Amino acid sequence: MYQQNDYIVIKALEDGVNVIGLTRGADTRFHHSEKLDNGEVLIAQFTEHTSAIKVRGKAVIQTRHGEITSETKK
Repeated sequence: MYQQNDYIVIKALEDGVNVIGLTRGADTRFHHSEKLDNGEVLIAQFTEHTSAIKVRGKAVIQTRHGEITSETKK
């Protein structure tokens, strides 16, 4: 059965932005990680294995629900 899953777009606004995929299930775990440099764009999808996506660093995140800018940890 095909199920359409949501995509998100992440655009790095600085070098070294980390994008981390987290698993579903009884134990939430990291299962994938990407590092983006300034201007790079990643299109990510929620799947049967990915229940959350964590963005660390300054980036613009676009979803069907809207847009948000993450900040650099100070």
